Amino acid sequence: MTQDALATGVQAAAHRRGLRSGTDKARIRKWERGVEPNGESQLYLAEALGLPADIIRPQDWPHWLPLTTDGVIPLGPNSSAPALREALRTAMERRTFLTVSGAALSALAADWAVSPATALAQARDGKPIGEDFVAFLETTTQQLASLATEQRQHTAKLLEAHLSTVTELLEHGRYTPALGLRLHTLAASLSQTVAWHSFDQGRHTHASQSWIAGLHNAHAAGDHDMGAGLLGDLAYQAAWRHDQATAASILHHALTRAHNPAARCLLQLRLARTLAARGDRSERRAVLRALAAAEKHLNDAGADRPAWCAWVSEADLAVDSGQALLDLGDTGRAHQLITEGERLLPAARDKTRGVFLTYRAASYLDLKEPEPAAAAATRSLLLARRIGAPRCVQLVDDLLPRFQPYQDAQGVPELLQLAAA
Repeated sequence: MTQDALATGVQAAAHRRGLRSGTDKARIRKWERGVEPNGESQLYLAEALGLPADIIRPQDWPHWLPLTTDGVIPLGPNSSAPALREALRTAMERRTFLTVSGAALSALAADWAVSPATALAQARDGKPIGEDFVAFLETTTQQLASLATEQRQHTAKLLEAHLSTVTELLEHGRYTPALGLRLHTLAASLSQTVAWHSFDQGRHTHASQSWIAGLHNAHAAGDHDMGAGLLGDLAYQAAWRHDQATAASILHHALTRAHNPAARCLLQLRLARTLAARGDRSERRAVLRALAAAEKHLNDAGADRPAWCAWVSEADLAVDSGQALLDLGDTGRAHQLITEGERLLPAARDKTRGVFLTYRAASYLDLKEPEPAAAAATRSLLLARRIGAPRCVQLVDDLLPRFQPYQDAQGVPELLQLAAA
């Protein structure tokens, strides 16, 4: 849009209200160069740009304006801070009308797969940042992320405040290259944690933008395994939203630069789940190849694992393999693996246990055994409500129609009553 066209749009927005605006090309130029438009002009600007009025916060000018048309900041030598800003703005829950398309995510993954590492930004002229303060941020972030699952539901605002602080430091601080590397790494880790919080709460746009911001910062830090993991998370979200084509595309790109065996195990498990969920039996061989690769990588994985995938275990291999086989129609073997995986899961991973229990309930339903299915679903629902995990609650809700034919079975009426409460 030219400056003249935008000025015309602003004038038209005022005219529709029976008012007159003196906005012209010169006024637009002033706004572009730092002069702040008043609240009324910002309203007209939003309308001229086709944006809803409820995203406007005059005191937040110009940060409420979208940075891109498709919601994805392109990778580049100075893209890490803008990507973080985009995620932080989305966190204000005023921009959920902007969704990130599967095509844009696939294009970002393809760009990441071939994009060379770039030199970190040089120290700026801002206030100097001390190593002790960065260490404090790293330590407290780790403490917040390592809390018991039930307590993590209370940490979202603290983590977002940490991420906002790190973003300010990257944008306006003065730091050595070594500290810059640590700040980018911390930003990537924080973004990933914040994204999972948002995803579990059903805030998908914020989750996408946070994972994207993490990807930019992992790329800036030259951490290919972390970048692959963040793409794996975006693929998991796409699969959750039934966009298996986007999920598969992202995972194939992620696998090109992942090196750590634990990281590759997790990505191969997600690829197997994605391919199996397509429901195309012709892809059975590809699913089994991915599962075999995941098992080999897990056997090869030692103690030296990235923190974001240190938890990958035999339990995950068993349950995800079982779920993939369930989608392929191998119900008996799938049920055995899912049950075994849930048994192997450490007590500390309650959220994952809630997800696994719903998988077990689904496998019992496939075997036409409603009583143990109801018991597993009830355990999952109670656990999800206790730890504050709406995503797990949704999994149980999605299963409820399958219980309707078994209303006389033991435990089923109680489950339906609990879900309705």
